[in-house]
Amino acid sequence: MGVVIRVYLLDDHEVVRRGLTDLLESQGDIEVVGESGLAREAGARIPALRPDVMILDARLPDGSGIDVCRDVRAVDPAVKGLVLTSYEDDEALFAAIMAGASGYVLKQVRGTDLVDAVRRVAAGQSMLDPAVTQRVLDRIRSGVEQPEELKGLTDQERRILEHIAQGRTNREIAAEMFLAEKTVKNYVSSLLAKLGLERRTQAAVLATRLLGRS
Repeated sequence: MGVVIRVYLLDDHEVVRRGLTDLLESQGDIEVVGESGLAREAGARIPALRPDVMILDARLPDGSGIDVCRDVRAVDPAVKGLVLTSYEDDEALFAAIMAGASGYVLKQVRGTDLVDAVRRVAAGQSMLDPAVTQRVLDRIRSGVEQPEELKGLTDQERRILEHIAQGRTNREIAAEMFLAEKTVKNYVSSLLAKLGLERRTQAAVLATRLLGRS
């Protein structure tokens, strides 16, 4: 037998993890070396186990698999991320790409296609649609055309500011952007400091004026 691909599973549904384990390990060249149902636990275990591929559920009770992907790859870029989600939208895709994921797969995917995705990601290939990646790059570049007051914000902070302008809470923003609520709180604190503001209501008023939101 050739090289075995080591995989870590992060999904809050035990039945999903069992199904994925059975599917992957039946292939002969894939081994599931660990699993968990919470982002916090996975964030601690994955860097220690150093799998080749981590299959990450986007939405979790205590955060997001996309956050886990970002945090793990910051520590060990050799670990490849494959985001598995029930939802197809640009917001999640954008977050996954920015987190360094190599693939974004819907849970409706056929078993054979998921196995193929794991093998390709392990081999260093990207499973992301080039057109989608280009849209993300375009969004990042478009930041230079933002109003002068917003030039010091990161792309993520600008997007959170837009959500604040729409009256969303940190919890709502976290769910929308596939981030942990604590991460959103940190972004909000950072953007308020950069804008010289003390309260999010001030940020909402400023964003409404600068971004032309009614």
